This record gives sequence, structure tokens and C-alpha cells, in this order.
Amino acid sequence: MLVLLLMGLAAGYVVFNAFGVSQVDQLEQQARRLQVIVDMASDYAVLNQRELGLRFEEKDNSYFFVYLDEDDKWQRVEDELYQAQTLPEPFTFTLNLDDLPWEEEEQLFDRELFDENLSVSEDAVEIGNEEDKPIPPPQVLIMSSGEITPFQLIFNYEPGFGDDDPAYFVLSNQDMPPLALEGPLEQPE
Repeated sequence: MLVLLLMGLAAGYVVFNAFGVSQVDQLEQQARRLQVIVDMASDYAVLNQRELGLRFEEKDNSYFFVYLDEDDKWQRVEDELYQAQTLPEPFTFTLNLDDLPWEEEEQLFDRELFDENLSVSEDAVEIGNEEDKPIPPPQVLIMSSGEITPFQLIFNYEPGFGDDDPAYFVLSNQDMPPLALEGPLEQPE
């Protein structure tokens, strides 16, 4: 009897630990990870006198770090610490710059596909490998002076079904690190 009781307690302990992490805790871990890495990237930019950037891809919930090379072109940072990260399901994020949502269609660097005569302009036509295409500019700049472009990133957990309540974490910056993390919040700000 005692052996069965001990085996039952051990099995219960294993099951509890394996499934004991809540979605809100996992979302907070993702937000804290980015908070720490951006702060470290700011230190790296100052120490190495290099302009860095952070590029967010909302369509696939991923982000990656880039640097400005000698030819003034953005290149991905190859360091393992700054590798591209994708938020696991069911988490998403929303990026706000200067209290305005980032609009992919209204970028500063967009080129017109059509010229004044509504014929296809050859200026924006790029032929070559997918890998050779230039990386789009980052939405968040990390300057060699340590300054970071003001931004607000809202990490979202909005369960489609079940008993879980939605949760949000807000990672924000106002010019200089460290970044501030608020949450869990019941609704985004």
C-alpha cells in the first residue's frame, strides 16, 4: 500500500510540474526575454559603436535584430543571442510607434510600383534570389549612443475558448533603456 501511495504521489508531482505553467506565465516569459535582450542590444550598440535595429513581423509574430553595415544596408545580426524569435501559439503582439500603430503600407521607404502614366515602373522591380533582397528597415532603432526609438509592444494572449481570461503585457520605452514591462493587464492600454 505504501509503495502504491508513493508511486501515486510521484506521478502526481510529475504531471503537476509538466502542466503547471500557465499561458500567462509563458507570455510574461516571452515579454521579459525581449526586454532583457533589447537592453543588452543597447549596451552592445554603445560598446561597439554600431547602429542596431529591431524588426517586427506581425503577420508571423516574429522579430529579429539587424545592424547597419558600412554600405548603409541593414543586415541580420548573426549572434545566437539575437536570432529571430517567433512567439508560440496562441500568443501575438501589436507594435505601436509614437502611440500610433505601425502601418506596413505607410513606410518611409516605400517605393511606388506604378509611375505617373500608370504603367509598371522598373525602379522597384528586383530580379534575383530571395536571399539577395534587401532587409526592410527596422521599426525600432537602437543607436550607438544607447538611445532607443520610443515604442510600445503589446504581448497578447486572447484564448478562443476555455476558462482562461485574456492577458496582456506592455513593453515600452521612452528614449533610454531600461525598457518598462507592465502586466499582466486585463485589457491593452
